[in-house]
Amino acid sequence: MILLLCRWTDLVARTLLNPIKNIRAKASLYVLLLLIATASISYFIAIQIVNEQITSEIIKRAESLARGVASTAGYNFLSQDLLGLDNMIFKIKSSNPDIEYITIVSPRNEIVVHSDLKRSGEKFAPAQGTIFRAGPDGTIVKDVASPGGDFFEISSPVVFADKPLGSIVLGINKSVLSAAQRNAQRRIIMVFAAILALGMISSLLLSSFLTRPIKELSSGVEELKDGKRSRPLRIYSEDELGRLTKSFNEMTGLITSQRDRLSKYSGDLEEAYVATVRVLAAAIDARDHYTLGHSTRVSQLSVQLAREIGLGEKEAEEIEIACLFHDVGKIKIPDAILHKKGVLTPAEKREMMRHTEYGTEILSKAPSLYKFIPAVRHHHEWYDGTGYPDGLSRDKIPLHAAIVSLADALDAMTSDRPYRDALTTEEALAKIVEFSGRQFDPELVKSFLKITKKKNSAEPMAAVGG
Repeated sequence: MILLLCRWTDLVARTLLNPIKNIRAKASLYVLLLLIATASISYFIAIQIVNEQITSEIIKRAESLARGVASTAGYNFLSQDLLGLDNMIFKIKSSNPDIEYITIVSPRNEIVVHSDLKRSGEKFAPAQGTIFRAGPDGTIVKDVASPGGDFFEISSPVVFADKPLGSIVLGINKSVLSAAQRNAQRRIIMVFAAILALGMISSLLLSSFLTRPIKELSSGVEELKDGKRSRPLRIYSEDELGRLTKSFNEMTGLITSQRDRLSKYSGDLEEAYVATVRVLAAAIDARDHYTLGHSTRVSQLSVQLAREIGLGEKEAEEIEIACLFHDVGKIKIPDAILHKKGVLTPAEKREMMRHTEYGTEILSKAPSLYKFIPAVRHHHEWYDGTGYPDGLSRDKIPLHAAIVSLADALDAMTSDRPYRDALTTEEALAKIVEFSGRQFDPELVKSFLKITKKKNSAEPMAAVGG
């Protein structure tokens, strides 16, 4: 029974508790289910025991009554004192309303005396029922079911001086038994209802006591995850949960301290990283005095354009670093091509165009630089798909690359090169407008014009491309 109870509670608990996210609710519901299951089983067991006890007591009373009448009636039976027998039966019937009938039967099975006077002298027909109990003295108890109502029939022999004189038969109605059982059931229900109510209150208090430190730990973990841990958790007890909370506080202090140090180291490392990138960009530009400072100027223009179109500071910072890397592939371009004053041959031009692929190869050596590859590889793609190295067009061109492309083109056109003189700012912007929709994204061009027109200087410039 206990095993079945545990399995049933576990099955119901898994079904009902899984959707519940609150541990306090789970604990309370689990205890409540266990209480209901225990109380239900205990209730049915108690009812069964009480019913058996009440039935036993009623039958004992009936047997005792039948035996008492049998022992008293023996003398009256021998002396044929029928009046005395009638008087005895009348008193017994009157004082016991649950007795339906009582009769004294002769050895020839004739009714000598009956609580219903009209039946005196008739043949007695024993009731048809199941023998409930048979005593060693010959007393028999039958459980009888009849259309008029269920009852017990008790038959006890009348013996005087070891001589059988007949028997006493009485029928006792089960209504008293039913009433007693209902009364007992009501009391048991009230007791178990009180136990359930007390159990529910106790389960709520217990779950609150148990889950309070767990809830504190849960909130502490969430705050630690979000970086908001600022106070030690409260320790509610000195048990396992209390020791766990204490260990968590110590761990939190250690993590917070290490996180602060790591944050400082990360900031220092990031500054050193950016400084290194700037030095590298300056070294790349220094290979050609015509392009000295080109990467820095491109990054400044690109960041302004990024902010103009509503990109966040993090993206603007990534674009700034990508600009510093955008010509890193030119490290692999021979000086004879890079510094040539005349027009490049087709082969030389193809080699120069490969600087975007070389840049991709260089950045792919470090996983932390992967995010800059799209801008470095595709900043010479054209909006109409005729650019290089992959012939991307329109929305297939990464946004960062399209931004760098505009800034790179403007700075290239406004800088002197060995093979041509610089253009003015107005001339360079006119070229960009001319190539809008062909080389450049038209929407980006509109935003780019806004930021460049804010500048009042007109510097010397050159041709489209970088």
